[in-house]
Amino acid sequence: MKYFIGADLGTSALKLLLVKSSGEIIKTAVRFYSVYYPNAGWSEQNPEDWWNAFLSGVKELVQDINPAEIAGIGVAGQMHGLIVLDKDDAVIRPAILWNDGRTNKETAYLNEVVGKEKLSKLTANIAFAGFTAPKILWLKNNEPENFSKICKIMLPKDYINYKLTGVHCTDYSDASGMLLLDVKNKDWSQEMFNICDISENQMPKLFESFETVGTVLPHIASELKLNANTVVVAGAGDNAAAAIGTGTVTDGKCNISLGTSGTVFISSNEFTVDGNNALHSFCHASGEYHLMACILSAASCNKWFCEGILKTEDYAVEQNGITDNDLGKNDVFFLPYLMGERSPINDTDARGVFVGLCMNTTRADMVQAVLEGVAFAIRDNMEIARAQGINITSSSLCGGGAKSELWQKILCNILNVEVLLLQTEQGPGYGAAMLAMVGCGEFANPKECADKFVKLKKTITPNTDISLRYEERYKKFKEIYPTVKTLYKKLI
Repeated sequence: MKYFIGADLGTSALKLLLVKSSGEIIKTAVRFYSVYYPNAGWSEQNPEDWWNAFLSGVKELVQDINPAEIAGIGVAGQMHGLIVLDKDDAVIRPAILWNDGRTNKETAYLNEVVGKEKLSKLTANIAFAGFTAPKILWLKNNEPENFSKICKIMLPKDYINYKLTGVHCTDYSDASGMLLLDVKNKDWSQEMFNICDISENQMPKLFESFETVGTVLPHIASELKLNANTVVVAGAGDNAAAAIGTGTVTDGKCNISLGTSGTVFISSNEFTVDGNNALHSFCHASGEYHLMACILSAASCNKWFCEGILKTEDYAVEQNGITDNDLGKNDVFFLPYLMGERSPINDTDARGVFVGLCMNTTRADMVQAVLEGVAFAIRDNMEIARAQGINITSSSLCGGGAKSELWQKILCNILNVEVLLLQTEQGPGYGAAMLAMVGCGEFANPKECADKFVKLKKTITPNTDISLRYEERYKKFKEIYPTVKTLYKKLI
């Protein structure tokens, strides 16, 4: 029997899956770690926390099997984070995460001085505060001593792969979000290196997501009781891996993720760029391309409101009283910009806002507004895709927020598309395990693997009356951000 490990290195936790070669998930393990907020708008983690979580989680996974039967490992992970190593491959400073907002000046420099048109030509994208290149410039401008020590620049999941194999590697999907990759031609951009004052020898080697980067180092294999020839593939950025795990691998297919962040992911056989660069043009873990939009706060909005404000972890109880008759009728609106916002407004100063509160506003009204606000923000990005002539009539759904039946229904009707729920909900981790199977020769390519393993569980269809009500609410939602935008800089 062959087994494969798929790992999803998230912002709050590492989720690991043990998967049979038949596609069956045998066991899961979860390890939590801390996020640090040393200043307002900053977000950091300790890479060693990720590695310790990985070691501990794998040991739990393999307790009841012969670890020597594990053939391959694939790791998916949070994108854009900056990890810098010195000449001894030691971590120089904590990782600066994807949702860190400290790079206002550097992002403005790239977009306004270097210029959006030039950036798009070089990388197919413009600068967003969360991308890696602005973080590198921030390090150069604010921590020159640390900047001078950099021998290797890495992304979060690639640090795990380095610790496993000793190879400094990354894959095209994850590298696409650095603003350092010529996405169309799948090669590093030397001109972007010059702009950021770095060199190619500081960068990891590029691989397709399903390609083997190496095998587990002997001392790690011994600690985990794995074969030393256990294959490690390059893996993928979390959204590209989720797309593999949800079967979003053919032209025009869509997947929406409701995780800490929220994403709209549209696979494409051909390289394409949104004319306004509101959508990201990235390489796909399938070996092709995709368009993607990301809102920085999705399920994290619900977590913040329920746990931080209402002081409860029972999300279901908070949603129980909200019926179909309430949908599209809520007088309360919520802007979900708790960490600033990326797509499509690209505004690090944006913040969360409740609008429409009055004396008869209920607790349930505010819970509903949070769920709806996230769905409206996702629709903002769906409209950008539709404006490019992409006809989206259905989308698979994954992520922690996707477990809420109410949120499924809200999203379905606000977007007015069919929502497809799959038998396997572990998108990124499952996709990472599938990539490992391809790397080990079980399948010729990710599509062949997805065609065999990804199965539909349920289809949710829009309700005409609810969708029409939400159409009117969405028109009002779209007026809120332009109205309050000028206030943000005055208030922060």
